[in-house]
Amino acid sequence: MAKIFPAMRGLRFRLVIAFALVAVVSALSTGALAFREARTAVLQQSQDTVIQQFRDTVDALVPRFVPEPDQQGLDGLVSQVARDHRSQGWRVFATYGGRRAGTASTETFDVVTPALLRSVQTRASAVFQRVSDDGRPYLVVGLPVTYTSDVDSVPTLSGLVVYLLVPQSTELAYVHAMITAIERATLYALAPAVLLALLAARGVLRPVRALRRATRQMAQGHLDVRLAVHGSDELADLSSSFNDTAAALERSVTELRRLEAQARRFAADVSHELRTPLAAMSAVTDVLDEDIPGLDGEQAAAVGLISQETGRLITLVDDLMEISRFDAGAARLNLDEIDLAESVRRTLAARGWLDDVDIRFPAPGTLRARVDPRRLDVVVANLVGNALRHGEPPVRVSLGVTEAAPEGAHIVIEVADHGPGIPQTALPHIFERFYKADSTRTRSESSGLGLAITAENVRLHGGRLRAENRAGQGAVFTVELPLRRDSPPDAADRPADLA
Repeated sequence: MAKIFPAMRGLRFRLVIAFALVAVVSALSTGALAFREARTAVLQQSQDTVIQQFRDTVDALVPRFVPEPDQQGLDGLVSQVARDHRSQGWRVFATYGGRRAGTASTETFDVVTPALLRSVQTRASAVFQRVSDDGRPYLVVGLPVTYTSDVDSVPTLSGLVVYLLVPQSTELAYVHAMITAIERATLYALAPAVLLALLAARGVLRPVRALRRATRQMAQGHLDVRLAVHGSDELADLSSSFNDTAAALERSVTELRRLEAQARRFAADVSHELRTPLAAMSAVTDVLDEDIPGLDGEQAAAVGLISQETGRLITLVDDLMEISRFDAGAARLNLDEIDLAESVRRTLAARGWLDDVDIRFPAPGTLRARVDPRRLDVVVANLVGNALRHGEPPVRVSLGVTEAAPEGAHIVIEVADHGPGIPQTALPHIFERFYKADSTRTRSESSGLGLAITAENVRLHGGRLRAENRAGQGAVFTVELPLRRDSPPDAADRPADLA
C-alpha cells in the first residue's frame, strides 16, 4: 500500500486522470447534445407520420358518420381505422356525446389525461401527448372531427373525437441504441485519451526525473552536475534556472571550502608555531613557580597569573592542534584491549577526582574491550571536568554495557551531575566548537573545544554522544561505544551490573 499511494499521488497518475476526465466529459457532453437532437428528430418524425396517417384515415372514413353517428356507426369507424393499421398496433377509440367505442377495453380510455380531453373539446386540430402505461411508452393523439357548412367555410366541431394510442417501442429501441452508441463512443474516446496522457506525462516527466536525479547528485556533493536544456518552454526555463543555481552554488561552496581550508591551515600553522615559544614559557614559569614562596604578595600574584595563563594557552594550543588533526582526517585510533573500569578509574585518579565523584563500575576484569586508551582518557576527562566545573555535586560516573542490539552491544559511559542542567536553547549547540552555554562567561579555564573534541573522539570510535537534562539529576552526558574484543565472547558480554 505504501508503494501504491505515492504512485497515485504522482504527476503521471494525475495527468492520466485529467486527460481521462476531459475525454469522458467531452464525449458525454457531445453525446448528450447529439442524443437530444437525434431523439427529438426521431420522435418528431414518428409523431408527424403517425398524426398524418391518422388524419388521412379518419378524413377518408368519417363522412358517412357525420353529423350524427349512431353507436353502430361509431363502432364501425373505430374498427375500420384499426384494421387499416393493424400492423402498426394501433388502438383506436372514439366518443360522440355520451357514446363510446373502442378496439380495446374501456380501460384504454384511462390513459387519456384530463388535460388532453379538455383540449380536444375546444380545438379544431389534432392534439397529441406522450404517456407511459405499465412502463411502456405510448403516443396518444386526439383528433376532433370538423365539418364546414355551405354558408360558412369555417370548420365547425362535430362533437366526434377519435383517439389513437400508438406504442412507441420502435422509437424506444432507437433511443436505447443511441445511448449504447454514446457509451461505446465514450469508451473508445477514453483509450486514446489515456494513451495521449501517457505520452504527455512521459514528455513532462522526463525533464522532471532528470531534475530529481540532478538534485540528488547535488545533495551527495556533486556540485558539477548540470541538466541538458531542450526547447524554450517552462521546463526548459526550469532546467536553465537549475543550471544557473548549481553553477552559483558550486562557486560559493568552492570559495567556502577554500576559505575553510585556509582557516584550518592557519589554525594548524599558528598552533604549531606557538608550541616552541610556549614550551620555553612553560619552562620559565616552572622555575618562577618554585620561587613564589620567596616573593612578596604582588610579585607572587603576578607570577601565579602568568603561570596560569600560560597553562591555559598551552591547553588551547593543544586543543587546536587536536581539532586540526580531526579536520585534516589525520586522527587515527590506536586500539588496545583494556579493562575499561580500571582505565576510567586511572583517568579520575590522575586528576584527583576520585573523591569528588560517585563511581558505579563493574567488578575489575569483567568488562574488557578494544578502544584507544588515550582518546578514552580524553573523553572521560572532558565530560567529568565539565560536570565538576559547571554542575553541582554529587557527580556520578557509570559504566556498563547495553543489551545486544541489531548493530551489536555497546559500552555505555554516563556522566551525570545534580546542577541546574543545560539550557534548552543550548542543547542543540553543546558540541559545537567554542560554544559556551553562558554567554556572560567570557573567560573560563576551558577553551570551548573540550566537548567538540570529545564528540570527535567518540565519532572516531564509531560511537554516539548525547546530552540531555533529567529531572532530579541535572545534565547527563551519555557515551555509547561499539563493544570490540580480541578474545571470544564470554560472560563479560553480558551487561555489567552497576555497583
